[in-house]
Amino acid sequence: MSKSALVYGASGVTGWSFINELLNDYPSPGIWKRVHALTNRPLSQWQSQWPDDPRLNIVSGVDLLEGSQEDLEATIKEKIPDVGEVTHVYFLAYKANTDLKQELEDAVAMFKRSTIAVDRLAPGLEFVVLQTGAKMYGCHLLENHPTNYLHVPHTESQPRLKPPYHDLLFYHPQLDWLTTYAEDKSWSWADTRPDIIIGFVPNQNFYSLGTVMGIYLSLWREVEGEGAKAPFPGTEKSWKALSNDSSSDMIARQTIHLSLHPERVEKGGGYNVADAQTPSSWSEKWPILCAYFGLKGTGPAPNPPEMRKYIKDHIDVWKKLEQEKGLQTGHADSPRTFPGFEYFLMTQFDFDRQYDMSKVYGTGFTEERDTGKAWGLVFDRMRKAKVIP
Repeated sequence: MSKSALVYGASGVTGWSFINELLNDYPSPGIWKRVHALTNRPLSQWQSQWPDDPRLNIVSGVDLLEGSQEDLEATIKEKIPDVGEVTHVYFLAYKANTDLKQELEDAVAMFKRSTIAVDRLAPGLEFVVLQTGAKMYGCHLLENHPTNYLHVPHTESQPRLKPPYHDLLFYHPQLDWLTTYAEDKSWSWADTRPDIIIGFVPNQNFYSLGTVMGIYLSLWREVEGEGAKAPFPGTEKSWKALSNDSSSDMIARQTIHLSLHPERVEKGGGYNVADAQTPSSWSEKWPILCAYFGLKGTGPAPNPPEMRKYIKDHIDVWKKLEQEKGLQTGHADSPRTFPGFEYFLMTQFDFDRQYDMSKVYGTGFTEERDTGKAWGLVFDRMRKAKVIP
């Protein structure tokens, strides 16, 4: 056991799976000596649902923006006495903000400060990963996404967004800074690019489609009855649009694989990460998701239901379920939930945005997961954690 991992943003929708995969000895036993899970908000081992493993060190309450650079390094050294042994860093931390200028400044500062800290504190550092995403291909620009120079399937070699959109995306200054900073370093690095992330989170989260979907379909079954038809909560166009699901487990596995094989990885290269090489559409996925909850998934209705509105309209039913089934409270409708994000994802992403996955699979990674396994594992974990009945 010669490797030691440090995960920034460990309690997030991606970070959770990184810790889980590492503690379950991915890709094989005998690699990971220590796993440090850094979170801003407090998180206990029981609440986390991670394996009870002596290799795990949960470090809560570290604000990456607080104090000077020296203060941050002192805090990390205090909370991680063996930080000098860290070999692999996975940066997945994110601070959402409706003020996009502030969000950009925070994102760049958090990444710079945390990377400098571990570079100074861990002389045996081997690999750093920055997780970016589909915004690199302008998918978030919706009807303004630049189809004249960014084409599907999206490949990592495609050009960056052009101004003004280029200047609004914090990935670019993060990557530019790291390219310069790491130029003469002995360690290697890469950025990984998931699409919408499907995963389990143990606590309340700003953006978790898996959490919302699990609660929504559980509630639909409770209100409408088992075996009821559940129309797709989106549009005809979004029903047919092609994309690649990025489940957090597969993001973690592909990223860990890349970081353990620097000889196969382009230093500073971008890598699309997703469940499978073949894209799919909601028309294929929705019936599978609904079947998990004993429902019959059907296509879009003339007036499709809006998930957040449905949850709010039936919140009394959900609270009764929480009491009857002993569920955790606060997950169905929380102030932490970013308003309207579910509606945005289900209706506005109505265009093909599929990935070319040949680059990551060209490094020797072989596993693929279908919809039933990828989403089913998320719902299984939600049930085990008593987030859904």
